[in-house]
Amino acid sequence: MRGDLRITLQLTIVALLLSVSPAMAQNQQSTGTRSVSKGSQQPLTVGGKFRYFANESFRPGVFLVAGFYTGLAMANPPKAYPREWRQGAAGFGRNYGDFIASWTAVQGGKFIAASALHEDPRYIRSSSRNLFARAFHAVSFAVIDKSDTGHNRPALSNVAGAFAGDFVGNAYLPDGCNDVAHGLQRSALALSGFATSNLVDEFRPEIRKIGHKLKIPFIDKF
Repeated sequence: MRGDLRITLQLTIVALLLSVSPAMAQNQQSTGTRSVSKGSQQPLTVGGKFRYFANESFRPGVFLVAGFYTGLAMANPPKAYPREWRQGAAGFGRNYGDFIASWTAVQGGKFIAASALHEDPRYIRSSSRNLFARAFHAVSFAVIDKSDTGHNRPALSNVAGAFAGDFVGNAYLPDGCNDVAHGLQRSALALSGFATSNLVDEFRPEIRKIGHKLKIPFIDKF
């Protein structure tokens, strides 16, 4: 169970922390924001989608979050992990590399699918003011998103990213964690992580408002 929860923890941390990166401003200007209001989005070209996913994959915050997550993973590793994945600098490096490889593969898989299938990778915020309606919209957007022309469609790029990001680990994870069953479990949990990311994007104005009251530094970059 610990191993299964690993990817959910990973994507939740990413969703909550990566968007504070200074690269956000550049991303908003050159590729469109990570989320946009309904009716205000402009279609992204393949080049725009590439820049969008490159920014998502390699923004500076990724590497900081990877270190934080790696520390948590080593403090409570899956039971199947051997000693070389549990202890020391070598173990830290393996877990750190696992995070970076998984996250980059998620973004790469999403980019390829979104480009080939003409899918908009951005989250489209709800126009409702109802809390529960907005939350439902955010969660459902993980499986039903928008095409480049603004029509509803299955979020196949999320599925592709989830499979790419978590099956890539089967190439290097230790025995007992690198079979098809574990890959499918990691992919399912990774897909649920997109819902978490959408919730953060949907309620970002409220999060910023709370952050201002608590005087949290850099909250306006969130």
